[in-house]
Amino acid sequence: MPAAFHVHAADGVAVALRPLAQGESVAVDGVRITLQSGIPQGHKFAVRSHVAGEPVVKYGLPIGRATASIAPGEHVHVHNLATALEGEVVYSPAAPAASPPQAFPSSEATWRGYRRADGRAATRNEIWILPTVGCVGLTAEQVARAAELRHAGLIEAGRIDGVLAFAHPHGCSQLGDDLGGTRALLAGLAANPNAAGVLLLGLGCESNQLADLLAAIPAASRGKVRVLSSQGAGDELAEAAALVDELVAEAATAEREELPLSALTVGLKCGGSDGFSGLTANPLLGRFSERLAAAGGTPILTEIPEIFGAEQGLLERAVDGPTFEAAAALVNGFKRHYLDQGLPVSENPSPGNIAGGITTLEEKSAGAVQKAGNAPLASVLRYGEQAAGPGLALLEAPGNDAVSSTGLTAAGAVLVLFTTGRGTPLGFPAPTVKVASNRALATAKPHWIDFDASRVLDEGRQATDEAFLADLLAIASGRKTAAERAGQRAIAIWKKGVTL
Repeated sequence: MPAAFHVHAADGVAVALRPLAQGESVAVDGVRITLQSGIPQGHKFAVRSHVAGEPVVKYGLPIGRATASIAPGEHVHVHNLATALEGEVVYSPAAPAASPPQAFPSSEATWRGYRRADGRAATRNEIWILPTVGCVGLTAEQVARAAELRHAGLIEAGRIDGVLAFAHPHGCSQLGDDLGGTRALLAGLAANPNAAGVLLLGLGCESNQLADLLAAIPAASRGKVRVLSSQGAGDELAEAAALVDELVAEAATAEREELPLSALTVGLKCGGSDGFSGLTANPLLGRFSERLAAAGGTPILTEIPEIFGAEQGLLERAVDGPTFEAAAALVNGFKRHYLDQGLPVSENPSPGNIAGGITTLEEKSAGAVQKAGNAPLASVLRYGEQAAGPGLALLEAPGNDAVSSTGLTAAGAVLVLFTTGRGTPLGFPAPTVKVASNRALATAKPHWIDFDASRVLDEGRQATDEAFLADLLAIASGRKTAAERAGQRAIAIWKKGVTL
């Protein structure tokens, strides 16, 4: 493995692929650079001189401005590089660049999944219990635990994949759009194909009334839904158990069948990113996203605040004017929300990102947006809205791991591909595939990580891409992810309004 990686010919920095010592001579594109200080793994060093105020370029994009003169071989980080982001931007579509169509091997790739009545495909055959309100969240979990014990034989035999409850603290003391967002999110989860059957468990007096929630679920999905008001029931545990048993009996008749790659809807997510995320893991997802979109499948990108500074290239790939305008309005809407709260739009990256080598939000965004590759942007989804067609979708949701991953599942994702450089154990309703950006994490946390994207540095793109695709198809066909094996399944709802 080389000592450093120069991502783009225009870049003024390179990334250390291992810890580098002060005084070490490192070759970058055939030129030897003597390091002025030690460079931690994943961090940047200058490959040419910069003056104060000059843009620093990585990934071929400006990632901020130098705050001091920087000599070749110097560490480039928070002490001499700062964001240049300020606020809303007037976006202008550019003429599309002519580029040859990309050929993808294994275009006939298939997987074994469940074809639902509405035509969508599922990677899991589960029963989900969704509480309308936090007051019955623990009750929902109690019902799910008891049902898993009753139906352990069916789970062991693979007739169903489990009975799960997804508790949350919301659904009451909310108003207007805030309550509407909770309802839309839960309705989207109820419609997800991986939920073969759904029990909506209410309390009775909450703002998020069962009738309103049921009405928000797409009509094609309502047949798999049962409802129960705890205040209106005699013994709510017994009545809930009977409804779950009914759903289990129906779900157990489903059979996996051979399905094309185009049947997959996949969420794209990164969390705990480091300096390797934009070199290995996110580009790996990007190449898969291109392949999936070209096959007629649906990759979904979100984390809108974490594309600030790198959004122009994504917007320019919009398939038409209305899609461009909707995406631009979505990005500026997030920026306006920050500004209205008196906050800078650049209040990112996190302490863990910084420790891993990411300095500015522009740098984080330039790495994060690579998860979509160069797939054309086909649609823009609001929070809780379902992906309705093939091609790359852009979903309204913040960067928070749990909120955005739950939003991806509510949009219809039946897998969530989650890249990480620092690591996290948490998984979400859809099988969450953890992709490590670096070998140290993959080696240290095999009980968290499903795929080591740093393989690309040794094995090359084609071999790594094919291995990744094989793993994804196996997981889609029923192989459990690390988070599933650990019982790490949770949701989080985006709370934007006042609490009464």
